[in-house]
Amino acid sequence: MKTNQPRNQLRIIAGTWRGRKLGFAPVPGLRPTPDRVRETLFNWLAPVVRGARCLDLYAGSGALGLEAASRGASEVVLVDNDALVARTLQEQVRVLNADQVRVAAVDTGVYLRGPAQPFDVVFLDPPFREQRLQDAIQQLEAGGWLANVAWVYLEAERELKLPLPSNWELYRSKTAGQVGYHLVRRHPPG
Repeated sequence: MKTNQPRNQLRIIAGTWRGRKLGFAPVPGLRPTPDRVRETLFNWLAPVVRGARCLDLYAGSGALGLEAASRGASEVVLVDNDALVARTLQEQVRVLNADQVRVAAVDTGVYLRGPAQPFDVVFLDPPFREQRLQDAIQQLEAGGWLANVAWVYLEAERELKLPLPSNWELYRSKTAGQVGYHLVRRHPPG
C-alpha cells in the first residue's frame, strides 16, 4: 500500500497530537497501520476511545496506541519485545510527554501470562504468517484482560479466518490490499 509518509515515519491523524510526525524503529517486517485504515478504525471507535483503557499488543510503530492516546484514551500500554522498538516507543512517549502511555518491553505471550487488568480496547496486530493471533485471542479471553464489554481490533493477512470465541461478535470488517482489519465486540461469557 502506498503512503505519502517518508520511510520509518508515521503521522498522528487526530486529537491532541494531530499532524505530529513520529519516527519508528527500522525493523524488518514492521508495518505501521496505514493512515487510511487508522482513520476508519478510529471512526468506528469514536464513541468508546475517550477515557478508555487501551492495550496495544505487538505495538511496533506505536501508531494505534499513540493515536488512541491522542484521541483521549485515559491509559495506553504498548507491548513489544524488540529492544529497539521498545526504546523507540519510550522515546516517542517522552517527546509527546504522554503520561498516560506506558511501554512494556516484553513478549506479548509473556505479558498476557502476567497479572491481568481489564482493558476496554485492545489492538492486536501480530506479525503476519506467524500463527500468533489465535493464541493471543485465547489469552485475552481466558486471562481476564478484557472488560465485560470490550472492543478488540484485529489486523491480519487478508485471507486469514478469524478464530473468534463464541462471545466475540464481528462488528466491522474491511480489507486494504493484502490486509484484513476487523473490529470485534466482546460480550461477557454466557
